[in-house]
Amino acid sequence: MATGSRTVRPRSSVWLSERKAPKRKGDQQPVGLDHLKIVAATMRLLDAEGLSGFSMRRLAAELGVTAMSVYWYVETKDHLLELVLDAAMGEIALPMEAVGPVEGHEHSPAEPRDWREQLRQLAAEYRQVMVRHSWVPALLGEYLNIGPNAVVFSNAALAVMRNSGLPDDKITSALSLVYQFVYGFGTIEGRFAARCRAAGLTQDELFHETMNSVADRMEFDESRKIMKARGGNTVEEMRDRDFTFALDLAIAGIEALRDR
Repeated sequence: MATGSRTVRPRSSVWLSERKAPKRKGDQQPVGLDHLKIVAATMRLLDAEGLSGFSMRRLAAELGVTAMSVYWYVETKDHLLELVLDAAMGEIALPMEAVGPVEGHEHSPAEPRDWREQLRQLAAEYRQVMVRHSWVPALLGEYLNIGPNAVVFSNAALAVMRNSGLPDDKITSALSLVYQFVYGFGTIEGRFAARCRAAGLTQDELFHETMNSVADRMEFDESRKIMKARGGNTVEEMRDRDFTFALDLAIAGIEALRDR
């Protein structure tokens, strides 16, 4: 795509490139290192320190090797982050009704359920990945996310939504509703959890500390009434109630428009 005299090219993807190991005189392929170890170490660092604290040099130190050793296996930092993003997508337990046996994926041994329960499972699993790995939402907005695990997840979601009875031309729109809701919910939840860890506080402690501070500075009676009616004794319980009901609203909307 050209813009004026400048040619704009899409970011290269690890899934669309042919990997070539770097060739430097005297370099030898490192012993005891492989893609799995590199990806696992990267995930640990990202979980602990976030994207801002991650670098290839930091990763090499974690692995006890030189940075050049890592580049035997991944061409660029961007390619490594794509691999890690797809590894996170591989943690999603897919509805067994929507996919066949897939190596590396967990499947719930249950009787066939209708599309609503399958969609709830996909949404809940997607949410948990973004909360467990608070760096995932940023990578989803940055990379193509077309790795093998992401493709399996996408195909499963399409199969679930097709079983809803929606016409084919409405399926991706309905999935967008669910995806964007879960993305927004999971992003805020994950960032709050990361902030609590950084502050050395539990989520309940930071929540109550914040609420008390706000109450001292502004009129908050109406919000307190709403939050009391909301129910839940902990932040986790409140979030679960909100997520469940909001997802039910989305599913009810899909059903209503399907039947209209």
